[in-house]
Amino acid sequence: MESVPGLGWMLGEMWMWMALGSALVLATLGFLGGPLWLWTAVGFAILHGFAAPMYAWAVFAVVAVIFNIPILRQFLVSMPVMQTFKALELMPKISPTERTALEAGVVWMEAELFSGKPDMKKMLSQPPAKLTAEEQSFLDNEVDELCRLVDDYEIFKTKELPSEVFEYIKKKGFLGLIIPKEFGGLGFSPAANSAIVQKISSRSIGVAIYVMVPNSLGPAELLSLYGTEEQKTRYLPRLARGDEIPCFGLTEPLAGSDAASISSEGVLFKGDDGQIYIKLNWRKRWITLASISTLIGLAFKLRDPDNLLGRGEDLGITAALIPSNLKGVMIGKRHDPLGIPFHNCPTEGQDVVVKAEDAIIGGLKRAGEGWTMLMECLGAGRGISLPAQAAGGTKLCARVTSNHSTIRKQFGLPIGKFEGIEEPLARIAGHSYLVEAMRRYVLSALNQHISPPVVTAIAKYNATEIGRKTINDAMDVMGGAGISLGPRNTIAIGYIGTPISITVEGANILTRTLMIFGQGALRAHPYAFKEVNAMERGDLKAFDRAFWGHIGHIIRNTVRAKLLSLTRGHLSGSPVSGPTRRYWQKLAWCSASFAILADLAMGLLGGQLKVKEKLTGRFADILSWMFIGASVLKRWEDDGRPKEDLPLVHYSMSLTFHTIQEAFDGIYSNLDVPILSWIFRGPVRWWGRVNMVAGQPRDRLTHKVAQAMLNDAGVRDRLSKGIYMPTAAGESIARLEKAYQMVKQAEAIDKKIRDAIKAKKMPKVKGPKAIEEALKANVINNQEFASLSETEKLRLDAIEVDEFYEREYVPGQYQANRSAVKPFETGAWSSGQRPQPRDMN
Repeated sequence: MESVPGLGWMLGEMWMWMALGSALVLATLGFLGGPLWLWTAVGFAILHGFAAPMYAWAVFAVVAVIFNIPILRQFLVSMPVMQTFKALELMPKISPTERTALEAGVVWMEAELFSGKPDMKKMLSQPPAKLTAEEQSFLDNEVDELCRLVDDYEIFKTKELPSEVFEYIKKKGFLGLIIPKEFGGLGFSPAANSAIVQKISSRSIGVAIYVMVPNSLGPAELLSLYGTEEQKTRYLPRLARGDEIPCFGLTEPLAGSDAASISSEGVLFKGDDGQIYIKLNWRKRWITLASISTLIGLAFKLRDPDNLLGRGEDLGITAALIPSNLKGVMIGKRHDPLGIPFHNCPTEGQDVVVKAEDAIIGGLKRAGEGWTMLMECLGAGRGISLPAQAAGGTKLCARVTSNHSTIRKQFGLPIGKFEGIEEPLARIAGHSYLVEAMRRYVLSALNQHISPPVVTAIAKYNATEIGRKTINDAMDVMGGAGISLGPRNTIAIGYIGTPISITVEGANILTRTLMIFGQGALRAHPYAFKEVNAMERGDLKAFDRAFWGHIGHIIRNTVRAKLLSLTRGHLSGSPVSGPTRRYWQKLAWCSASFAILADLAMGLLGGQLKVKEKLTGRFADILSWMFIGASVLKRWEDDGRPKEDLPLVHYSMSLTFHTIQEAFDGIYSNLDVPILSWIFRGPVRWWGRVNMVAGQPRDRLTHKVAQAMLNDAGVRDRLSKGIYMPTAAGESIARLEKAYQMVKQAEAIDKKIRDAIKAKKMPKVKGPKAIEEALKANVINNQEFASLSETEKLRLDAIEVDEFYEREYVPGQYQANRSAVKPFETGAWSSGQRPQPRDMN
């Protein structure tokens, strides 16, 4: 029989299309993460379509039966896998303190980003944290009044908080923001706590610390959550009124960020009255408010050598309340935290005896549960206080530098018009925008009574680091006005105190390298912690579910990462349309790449990954900035999509993806694993550079951002919303604001003079003489002359820096009354008459 012409070609084409169709179906299944039964059904369909031989059917059928019947899969596959993992120690070992940290709190949106397939609608739909009418009133009245009472420079010079300020803090309930109303506190939400700290921080870091510490990790929070009813009734009203001044003693000379290594010890013993007591010895350092405290919250290791509680000798870390007036308690000394005037102190105790049931927070039944309490409560400091402080600082920098860059002239132009100044101005504006976005997004969780430790660690680390970069940029822009310390300088004291926030509540280096990814890799991963738990318990059924779920997770994210990379994220959906749509798609792309790379690192390095802190730090950067990016996009939506803020959104997202890009590149370059290292350093890294997620913000964009901050009143106000804006005469910010407004109003007149000079209608002169020549040449009228003269006077006054006589400057001779020390008046300069020094006698 003769062959049909072209039949072979037709069959080949048909097979090619079948192969392409099969590949497309499998890729779609992988991309969407199809269930096992669907994979099985598709497998049967492909075998049928290709008319597979019987042996192929037999092999596939055996595999399908084993994997689709859980009991068979568990004993034939999962059990050998679990035994191999144990023998080779492929799973990381978790210490009891690490386990407590991992099990504390909950996961939130970080789990979506860790999944590789984030639910963007869920991320966007989180309710914004809003203030109640009562909270807003307190912010607008009591907080503003506190700020008005504060003279930050005088406090800095005298190293003393005025008694009337501290009395006001106590009287108005600032020490009881988080204490429930039934115990005499204000019972404010995390959002209100954050807004209050933010506003005070923009006025004085030192005063903010006096407010934030009692409302962060300490006796009030611990008592509210874990205290007995008797302890709550006894202490909370007194703490709310300020009758008790609290501190919390955790850190020690040899236990800072590694708080689990504390050596302070308490020993249980039975007294002559038959009651159980604790004999305490401690040596604490860096404890805020300790030297003025009346009630010390103390973390220590509790021992029970006589087994009085029937739970063995080593009970673990315990939290207790110790009155500071007890025999053996030593307070009164202070540290000097870079000259920032707040009480940061040591405290020691020698053979201090307290009744155990009364002292241990929650009573004897809570003995040994202190570490759990601390891990669950650290969210206040990490998620509320320090991000709020950073937001207050970045917003203040944005407002002050935008004023200064408009008022200050060089070469006849406002310095904000120079590209060299635009660059740091854009960073200041962008940082201010995204820190506020992150602060608000984290508060969405906390206001819902969700306390995610990984998210709050992300917030603490990134907010304080960005705050440090922002104030450095602000100092550069301010120039001489930034380095001249005095009441006119609104940012220098914040600059000096910036390292404090970097160090407290877990040093930033360790927060980044150990907590964000080290803790997040297990806590936020959908399967890793379940696998570790199942192996430790020997629970085959649980391990089987977690392990094969993990395998499916890896397959899905491998396909997603490749396809999203090839299409630059276009295959992903977006919860919104419009100008931010592409950012959501890129976020999905980054999430998929991050998820598969994290799984590869955990699988190939195993327990070694814990000590590869340079790698974990880069993974932490990716997770952090994905969260920051989501926060920025959420903020723009919550704000009502103001088109004027789009340059800030574009800048923030460009910075977000560029930072992520650099972190990916660092991982590819340094992921040292057998055989595969060259693949990551070579082809993978090359593709990552060719197919970048984003480069640095472009010059055109930095120009738009800087000019929006300088010229758009709405943008300026939104960037600085929430800080204290004094209006009293003599206040530095008020002086800057008034000069800024006058300069903006006079721009049209100023332009007339510049145009006249270009047209040679008047001599080429600058300053006050240019105004006089313009009037002579009829370029401006008398009214414009008066307005411009007043503007120049205000401009000069605004850019002046503080100056002191020697005996005022020398420590110990500083006089609080500085009213006589004034900058030279404009008139004196213009007439060439320099004021004579006043008689100090």
